Amino acid sequence: MQDVETDILIVGGGVVGLSASILLSALGVDTLLVTYHPATSKHPKAHILNQRTLEIFHEMGVAEDVYAAGTPAAQMKYAGWYAGLAGPGPYYGREIGRVEAWGAGSADPDYVAASACRPANCPQIYVEPILKTHAEKHAPGCVRFHQELIDFAQDEQGVTATISDRATQTRYRVRCRYLLGADGGRTVGPMAGIKQLIRGSLMRMASVHFRADLSRYASGHDVLTRFLVNPDHGGSWASGVLLPEGPTKWGHQSEEWVYHATYTGGDGPFDRQVVVDRMYAVLGIGQLNVEIVGVSEWKMDSVIAERYRAGRVFLAGDACHRHPPTGGLGLNSGVQDAYNLCWKLAAVLAGRADDALLDSYETERKPVAENNIERATANAVNQFAIDKALGLSPTATPEQNWQRMKILWEDGENADGIRRSVQKAVLSQRIGFRHHNVDFGYIYSAGALVPDGTSSPEPIDPVLVYRPNTRPGSPVPHALIQQDDTPIAISSLFSAGRFVVIAGEEGQAWLNAAQGLAVARGISLTALRIGLHDGDYIDIRGVWAKVRGIGRSGAVLVRPDRYVGFRAPELTSDPRQTLEQAFTTILGC
Repeated sequence: MQDVETDILIVGGGVVGLSASILLSALGVDTLLVTYHPATSKHPKAHILNQRTLEIFHEMGVAEDVYAAGTPAAQMKYAGWYAGLAGPGPYYGREIGRVEAWGAGSADPDYVAASACRPANCPQIYVEPILKTHAEKHAPGCVRFHQELIDFAQDEQGVTATISDRATQTRYRVRCRYLLGADGGRTVGPMAGIKQLIRGSLMRMASVHFRADLSRYASGHDVLTRFLVNPDHGGSWASGVLLPEGPTKWGHQSEEWVYHATYTGGDGPFDRQVVVDRMYAVLGIGQLNVEIVGVSEWKMDSVIAERYRAGRVFLAGDACHRHPPTGGLGLNSGVQDAYNLCWKLAAVLAGRADDALLDSYETERKPVAENNIERATANAVNQFAIDKALGLSPTATPEQNWQRMKILWEDGENADGIRRSVQKAVLSQRIGFRHHNVDFGYIYSAGALVPDGTSSPEPIDPVLVYRPNTRPGSPVPHALIQQDDTPIAISSLFSAGRFVVIAGEEGQAWLNAAQGLAVARGISLTALRIGLHDGDYIDIRGVWAKVRGIGRSGAVLVRPDRYVGFRAPELTSDPRQTLEQAFTTILGC
């Protein structure tokens, strides 16, 4: 049996596993990625990529490819609710309401202020091939599809895994220092003895990927997500949701679409034809010129792993958390899991950090997953608020439901009140389409950081409003700074595995201390001063001055994953010793 040696064995070739491969390659870590499937995903799954994920993709060198393959910003401005899509009467397809979504195509000033990267909509079936190409470029021959993990065993020095090549039916052993399970929880977690805790199960769902020209029916070129509240077939989830899949045209002119709805075939075996027939009935367009690409089923449930680590084995992405897709939190949190873990693995493998640093991965990321489960579930359930406001009932006849809905567009004794109620219900959907503080404002309350004794800023709204700050455990705020002719974002200062020390105008002593420590510890580090009038970089719009949380002689230490690890409001008596203690706390040695 052939033996292969590597630093990290990654099991799973989806977005999270491929991202981890690229990130670790950039950090100089040898990897081998194996995945059961013969090719990247063929079924549309996740599609929304938030600003935090795009910042990570930018560092990975894949952001521009993702933007190019996805929806133009102008065609992902809104989520809309409609009375179905088409049908025999004048009310079919009429708009019930809409909300701005995902930064409204870069029109939302809060999104512009939060990051140099805008959100993207790029279906997973397009993202995975992009990542696979980049992963193979960085680790030639070390991204292997159609491979099955048979078993593994741990010891004090590493992990030995047995892999089966499904194409040749041959087996080989892999010896690695650590194993990362990014396989959706199918094999690595159970083999490691990590239990999956079920937090809730909402619905049995079905999806249809199809090709059709819907441009004559689907109004709104700037609407990304279309909820079809068709009174003939029940409320929002019963009627389903329609999403464009591109690939060359988007908006209402998209050539491909995916339709999601609750499965109506009962508790028995999945019946593909039931789903397709239901879709035709809900859309109201007949079967002419519709090509079915694929049909699949899935559960809208919430699951979290009891542990993210078992010795030298780690879980990331869907392997350690799953929840409803409402809000687009799953794929994003998986990429952010990998970003949190990979720099820590690299630091430990290089001897620059203690193995205990790896325990901070679960400490930091599991609370984020818990919050995402809560938010995604609330988003899914909140869809029923529109049904309630309209007075729709699954037990009522289609005629009764239509009679209630038509009041929206007619004059009547109760029309104004119903319109206000429906509009309020529609606007409440912002919690799933503009949850900026959920996407960007999550704070690590413990882990690889040095608390500074301050309390976390009270949010204006825990879901909708992100307030940047530099309290340890917070993502470093975005600001434009300038040294030469061209302004750059603070995020441009970061690269693989690099710490950044940002001092105030009078903080040169911090820079001297940091540079000396970087040499002594063998770590990659950039140290600079940012000020309104003086510094290595000028705070050209005064944004950094508003959020930096330090005085002119203070400093913040930002980790390689762009989270603040330490903050000193002013210069201390011995900045070298202060930073030494901070690094010791963060790295564990």
